[in-house]
Amino acid sequence: MRRFFLAAVAIVASCVVFGQDKDIENMKKEAAKEFQKNPEDTIPKIWRVGGLFTLNFNQAALSNWAAGGENSALSFNSLLSLHAFYKKNRDAWDNTLDLAYGGLSSTTQGKRKTDDRIDLLSRYGYEIAKKWYLSALFNFRTQFAKGYNYPSANTKVLTSDFLSPAYVLLSPGIMYKPNDEFAAFISPATARWVIVRNDTLASIGAFGVDSGKNVKFELGAFASFTYNKKISANSVYTGRLDFFSNYLHDPQNIDIYMTNLLVVKVTKIISMTFSLNLIYDNDIKTVKSDGTSGGAALQLQEVLGIGLSLKF
Repeated sequence: MRRFFLAAVAIVASCVVFGQDKDIENMKKEAAKEFQKNPEDTIPKIWRVGGLFTLNFNQAALSNWAAGGENSALSFNSLLSLHAFYKKNRDAWDNTLDLAYGGLSSTTQGKRKTDDRIDLLSRYGYEIAKKWYLSALFNFRTQFAKGYNYPSANTKVLTSDFLSPAYVLLSPGIMYKPNDEFAAFISPATARWVIVRNDTLASIGAFGVDSGKNVKFELGAFASFTYNKKISANSVYTGRLDFFSNYLHDPQNIDIYMTNLLVVKVTKIISMTFSLNLIYDNDIKTVKSDGTSGGAALQLQEVLGIGLSLKF
């Protein structure tokens, strides 16, 4: 009986030990799977492509409203921002395209634009030292539709149109890019063409072209700074600042072009969008209340809205 008992104990102990060994072996295999890297995670992406689309709407209607106001008003703003970034070995190529359009319609003011931009930027760099690149930059800027200034309630003056103006810029230079967020580009010799396709605007020498001419060539110094920052899990900031000085005419008058965009995600498809754009160009004149041309001034555009937002 004692021998039988000892044999049974030995068999049970062997099963337990064997089971533990098997469990340990399974745990090792699972751990190996957990720590094994996906080959795709170890290969740097050559292209990073994506975009953002936002659409904001506002509507109001009043009838016999004692407090007063517009009987009817409707406004919208839309933005499509695309990017394609390439990085392989010493080559870096950044491309961005911003398309923005907005407008409002009201009973007293009629239809007016609130935003209208086409902005294509392409910048290539070949790394010659750590964070330093031999670079070339191309930029094209214009708008979709006619633009007017409203010096009085019953007066509107044509100030711009599609390809009026358009700016085509080609610039070789040096780029400093310490990371994926910031880049500084500087060029001592940049070619820029100012295009005014609309003959009515060209006839008065709008945007600095010679009267009656549709194209003006400029040669000057150019600097461009870009910054993209993911501030938090739900907010992203994108900014750009350009400077241009025309050697051929009044080089002391430096053109400034600045864009700022902040997108704060509220839900999966709802976001708050804030944009602030600044332009100073000595060749762009203001319009006085009597409809005549005034001097150059700082241009400012601010748009704040909450609406549909799709990131892809």
